[in-house]
Amino acid sequence: MPVRLTPDQRKKAIQSIGRYLEKELEQDIGEMQAGFLLDYILTEIAPIAYNQGVSDARRFVEEKLLDLSGTCFEHEFSFWNQGTGKRK
Repeated sequence: MPVRLTPDQRKKAIQSIGRYLEKELEQDIGEMQAGFLLDYILTEIAPIAYNQGVSDARRFVEEKLLDLSGTCFEHEFSFWNQGTGKRK
């Protein structure tokens, strides 16, 4: 599934790329060039982070499913077993 940005996210990402390149590499690039670089990153590199996020989420859900009975369990007929035999 490709990573998609809202128009506002795209605009902010392009501005951030331009600012980063200017500050860190002393390279001044225009919005179009920054947009091309953003497209490259979203196509080539972002799937790595996306796939890792999906893998982490899968592992988290699998761990919770393995302990489902321990996490979501209520004792049946426990009213009279509350210690005094009286309703609390």
